[in-house]
Amino acid sequence: MANITILGSGGFGLSLALTAHRSGHAVKVWSKFSDELEAIRRDGEHKQKLPGVPIPAEIELTDSMNCINGSDLVVFGIPSRFVRDTVRLAAPYINSSMIVVNTGKGLEEGSLKTLSQVFLEELPENISLVTLTGPSHAEEVGRGVPTTIVAASDNGSAAAKVQELLSSQTLRIYLSSDVIGCEVGGALKNIIALCAGICDGLGCGDNTKAALMTRGMNEITNLGLAMGGKRDTFSGLSGVGDLIVTCCSMHSRNRRAGILIGEGMDPEEAVNMVGTVEGYYCCHAAWKLACKLGVTMPITEQLHNILFEGGDVKDALSALMSRPRKHEWEPFD
Repeated sequence: MANITILGSGGFGLSLALTAHRSGHAVKVWSKFSDELEAIRRDGEHKQKLPGVPIPAEIELTDSMNCINGSDLVVFGIPSRFVRDTVRLAAPYINSSMIVVNTGKGLEEGSLKTLSQVFLEELPENISLVTLTGPSHAEEVGRGVPTTIVAASDNGSAAAKVQELLSSQTLRIYLSSDVIGCEVGGALKNIIALCAGICDGLGCGDNTKAALMTRGMNEITNLGLAMGGKRDTFSGLSGVGDLIVTCCSMHSRNRRAGILIGEGMDPEEAVNMVGTVEGYYCCHAAWKLACKLGVTMPITEQLHNILFEGGDVKDALSALMSRPRKHEWEPFD
């Protein structure tokens, strides 16, 4: 039995807490929102994020960072834009005997860094860091629906330990050493999922979405390669696997927000209505990074125009369809 602390009482953090608890581990869940924790205690579930999924009383809920003390695994289930601040709060309690796990998917807007780079800047030296990513809606992980994900790390033994401790009959974990590739796939698929929702809101068909996902995967791969990722990673769970589930499911907040935007709602209003929409925040950073690295990303460019420059969704679709003719496999163009 291991001592596992989950930082973040959102849907995915709680779903991992449930998975670990079912495997016999001692689990604590931290949140800075004491009212949210009290509601979970009162209702026996998180009515907004995991409705109908019981949270056992044996899972300790706390708003004190002291909960990290004595942990074997410290899992961060924090939205990407709040990761750095939360890591800074947790850092004094973390030591080299612990394995730190990040489940966030995004890029830091100001620095354009991946989340693992943010963690390594803020944590003490010699910390074992693992990125957990892949196609995994919290609503299904929490209910024990069979799911496969990836544990990526430069430290193979740390990743294997995470695989050992968090794997179960319903959660299968594969290993990867390509941290950059896994992170880029997990972050940028949210951008394409927003676009997929916009297509749905416009009333486009299956052909459109298939084209969008395929060409979107090409953009993700090209940026990932420019950042040092490995091509094979993008055809795996953290690449095309995560893209499929996020573009096609109504569990996806990115897709749901995109539908509202495609139907004519102001992007900021749509994001506020749906909740945490990682693609909205990632789009600006990804576009700046693409410009910096000289990677052409026409889908991301058009979404950036829609979200932040008042662009029209129908004009964006027309612009993509009327781009110069080219070979399918021309890189970076």
